[in-house]
Amino acid sequence: MSNSVTVDTKPYEGQKPGTSGLRKKVKVFVQENYTENFIQCILDVNKTSLIGSTLVVGGDGRYLVKEVVDKIIKISAANGVSKLIVGQNGILSTPAVSYIIRKYKTLGGIVLTASHNPGGVDEDFGIKFNCSNGGPASDATTDAIYKLTTSIKQYKIVPDLNCAIDKIDVHTFQVDQRQFTVEVIDAVEDYVSYMKEIFDFPKIKALIQGTEQRKPFNVLIDAMNGVTGPYVKRIFLEELGCSEKNVRRIVPLEDFGGAHPDPNLTYAADLVEAVKEGDYDFGAAFDGDGDRNMILGRDAFFVTPSDSLAVLADNLECIPYFARGGVRGLARSMPTAAAVDRVAAARALPLFEVPTGWKYFGNLMDAGQLSLCGEESFGTGSDHVREKDGLWAALAWLSLLAHSGRSVQEMLQAHWKQFGRNYFTRYDYENCSSESCEEMMSVLERTMTSPGFVGSAHSAGGKEYVVKLADNFSYVDPIDQSVAKRQGLRIIFEDGSRIVFRLSGTGSSGATVRVYVDSYEAVSVGGAAADALGPLVSIALDISRLKQYTGRDEPTVIT
Repeated sequence: MSNSVTVDTKPYEGQKPGTSGLRKKVKVFVQENYTENFIQCILDVNKTSLIGSTLVVGGDGRYLVKEVVDKIIKISAANGVSKLIVGQNGILSTPAVSYIIRKYKTLGGIVLTASHNPGGVDEDFGIKFNCSNGGPASDATTDAIYKLTTSIKQYKIVPDLNCAIDKIDVHTFQVDQRQFTVEVIDAVEDYVSYMKEIFDFPKIKALIQGTEQRKPFNVLIDAMNGVTGPYVKRIFLEELGCSEKNVRRIVPLEDFGGAHPDPNLTYAADLVEAVKEGDYDFGAAFDGDGDRNMILGRDAFFVTPSDSLAVLADNLECIPYFARGGVRGLARSMPTAAAVDRVAAARALPLFEVPTGWKYFGNLMDAGQLSLCGEESFGTGSDHVREKDGLWAALAWLSLLAHSGRSVQEMLQAHWKQFGRNYFTRYDYENCSSESCEEMMSVLERTMTSPGFVGSAHSAGGKEYVVKLADNFSYVDPIDQSVAKRQGLRIIFEDGSRIVFRLSGTGSSGATVRVYVDSYEAVSVGGAAADALGPLVSIALDISRLKQYTGRDEPTVIT
């Protein structure tokens, strides 16, 4: 028998969740009661449903995960939670958490991740709450959590409750005369079983292993020392028959091996080089918590996330899950290139444009209006869960390739020939002065909304673009009519090309300015992306006076 105690505490400033939870440096989370406060506020926001409830708990394996799982166990026990489902060693990918919440119909889950941000004692940590649909908490819920953090005075905890999470087991405790259970589960079993329902694994295995008619299809899968390592091992080595030379960095490490676990051309450059130099037909990388992906073809042919979404959308019928259930609608985040829009139009499917943040897709999925969606930030997913899902995206691509008999590059070339090409890039300027960046955005918005801006012509590199629309994007959810305002400055030109400017809230320090450039070409689809994008990039930098405000001559990252 254990008893809970109440601990006096005081609020900390700045515990406001961003688009994907609360992210700060580890040194912030280890302050006295900082983490305890936030966990208590997550539980308090669910107060009416908390007693007797079940929650899922897991994280991406980064530094501090195990310590925070221990705190969640102790605090949940004290607050009347009946059961926790915890991944072995605190490991659960973000999409796996989403699936487990949905499969076992739990109240929600607490996900310990800073996603694609670096890990380690001097790096980042994060906590986010997922609701009963398996998706990230709504704006209303995160606002309520934040409000509670500003006035918290006490939290409840069972300090002497110790629960091992290194072995699969069921632990039962008596706390305040109530039973409290912690079930430590195999982190990958439920998720892998689900993937085998969604995809035709024998068909993908035949692609990889080769047949009498087709040579083996050589893949290289990079888990970037993040949470997907055990999932990659189970799926690609054990289920699909790959060898060790087909996988890399599959052991989760607290600091991700000193790497930045962000699957893009900058931070996964070593994978790009390996695919380019080796005899590989396909490459894929996943981020720290397993929800982002990068897809490469032979010779490291790069598939932009916007193109990936569009190609998948045009070929979903070759995946058993969609062959059975059909396709109800498509969606993208506002900054994502509009390639999928053309697929939706051709297939007479609804198309939704939502703010950045996967939670905005959830209502549409729950209402049965959305089947496939994606973000330019290397996120792709479907209504099988309520998070983006990196491994799912790789398996979806392998399904398309097995069905079509084409290479990755051939798939893209055929798509561009039919729909035209959205050349796309994103410039990230990280850790800039918040004050200067906010002033830049304010001045830019005044410029965009001034009389005469719509209809104005802007020229660079021998090309001219005429402004058709300029606004600060707002979104009205068609399901619950909730409104998200001021989601990014966008300039849309008459030819369908676009420039978008956003200040990102997912970093742990400073401000990050993101500039998105989407240049559409109906016919000239085979050129180099840098050449096609150059004129519009110049116009974006000129209109915003970005170099002047940030003091940066070059972006931190180009994707």
